[in-house]
Amino acid sequence: MKKTIRPRPSITIPLGLSSLNPLLAKIYASRGVQEAGDIERTLKSLAPAQSLRGLEAALALLETALRQRQRILIIGDFDADGATSSVLAVLALRAMGAAHVDYLVPNRFEYGYGLTPEIVAVALRDKQPELIITVDNGIASHEGVAAAQAAGVKVLITDHHLPGHSLPAADAIVNPNQPGCEFSSKNLAGVGVVFYLLSSLRTRLKDSGWFVERGKPEPNMAEFLDIVALGTVADVVVLDRNNRILVQNGLARIRAGRCRPGISALLKVGKRSADKLVATDLGFVVAPRLNAAGRLDDMCHGIECLLTDNQALAAQYAEELDALNQERRDIEADMQQQALLALRALQFNERSVPHGITLFDANWHQGVIGILAGRIKDRTHRPVIAFAPAGDGVLLKGSARSIPGVHIRDVLDYVATQNPGLITRFGGHAMAAGLSLPQGNLAIFREAFSAAVEKMVDRADLEAVLLSDGALPAEYFSESFADLLREAGPWGQGFPEPLFHGDFDLVDQRVLKEKHLRMTLRQPGSERLLEAIAFNIDREHWSSGTERVRLAYRLDINEFRGARTLQLRVEYLEALA
Repeated sequence: MKKTIRPRPSITIPLGLSSLNPLLAKIYASRGVQEAGDIERTLKSLAPAQSLRGLEAALALLETALRQRQRILIIGDFDADGATSSVLAVLALRAMGAAHVDYLVPNRFEYGYGLTPEIVAVALRDKQPELIITVDNGIASHEGVAAAQAAGVKVLITDHHLPGHSLPAADAIVNPNQPGCEFSSKNLAGVGVVFYLLSSLRTRLKDSGWFVERGKPEPNMAEFLDIVALGTVADVVVLDRNNRILVQNGLARIRAGRCRPGISALLKVGKRSADKLVATDLGFVVAPRLNAAGRLDDMCHGIECLLTDNQALAAQYAEELDALNQERRDIEADMQQQALLALRALQFNERSVPHGITLFDANWHQGVIGILAGRIKDRTHRPVIAFAPAGDGVLLKGSARSIPGVHIRDVLDYVATQNPGLITRFGGHAMAAGLSLPQGNLAIFREAFSAAVEKMVDRADLEAVLLSDGALPAEYFSESFADLLREAGPWGQGFPEPLFHGDFDLVDQRVLKEKHLRMTLRQPGSERLLEAIAFNIDREHWSSGTERVRLAYRLDINEFRGARTLQLRVEYLEALA
């Protein structure tokens, strides 16, 4: 789809940023940074935990569980945030002296998402917990909480997803997005919520003399920040000031070689150097391999990879996850091709694409539909829901991905309210959600979903726009400025990596691996040659005879055999006449 490159609005650089490089100061200011303190990345600058609603009740449950040597069971989600949340909870509670800590992750193909009555039954049968702690789920688990409590099991919910119209009757709930919670950082990932809770528990235990009484060293919670960074980036939550602090300190640990063996092993199979790691490497290299376990098999493989202290075992797990990820990519590529054929059969063009797109194929794999929805969303710039059979012959599982300006969970809530019984269950965030519905309801849902998006969206949000930080002056095409931008992050959702645009002469081009375009460029009026790479181009819409191009790109450094060269990493390109 053709995109409009639009420069960000000009903005006055605040006095608090006047000591910085002028272009970097402008970039920061356009992202809402007002003073140097806003880019402070030390742990002492984290938002205090005391304003988290439910914190005291949660700490009381946990302290009692530790002192009474209760059996604690962590119930997580089957994505990277759920996996890292589970790992963090298990490792930190064990380090604090918990006598019995185990975890359980519902298999998505058998039990679905969250603390369901069915997974509670499995937990009671196999684990006999006295306290269940949900991580990255639970805020909508009314029936599961009731089932656990009916069996005499206490339930502590830790979650970050948006709640429904009522909360489960858990013994304690810690979720910055629950009503009445005044915690300032509403964008914590599930793993961030767990980090805050267990950091507060460590402080409470220290103050009560717990560690001294037992002659046990007090754990340093900063040692778990590599796990927190991975889960935060993987879940694509907004990198507000608080999340940037968590991610930056986690990255620092990984770069220094002080991370979990499983993270090091996943970086190795992904051919990334830990000492030069950036946030996007966690999102595009580590997280997909971790997620592949939950998408195709069992997330326990990913969790065990991160839990183990044995480097050889971590390497073995990483190889297995890498193979699963390759299988996932093959499945996704086939599904994406089918989806594109379906779109063409519907004869969409840029002026006739529905406001919301719903796709289904009886042969699709439910573990990959989220990625598929994201790919089609990127191509069409529309909210997309991809459905696959749930396996019971009755229900469909759907995964939704949205565009800026369309809060997808609110859309689903509207559809459910206007059409009682149409949707079996749903939940999620602004940009991603999951749902299930009877297969016979699909046709009605397709119309209701598109109509709801049309009603709730601003038409301007349906235009595919790339916000650019402007045309990059010639003196900034340098390795030193690329390094400066790299260190100025972490960049990510809600705090985007700087993007520039411009028109270039195309001196040379070649296609790599049948889908990546390597280019040699020259700015008009200059003799300097620049290298550029565009990944996953649509070759059907690209002419090899093109001589001039308009690009939206990011500055990058290509390192090969010890040599470093400046490279433009192309996010969008179009041929110019």
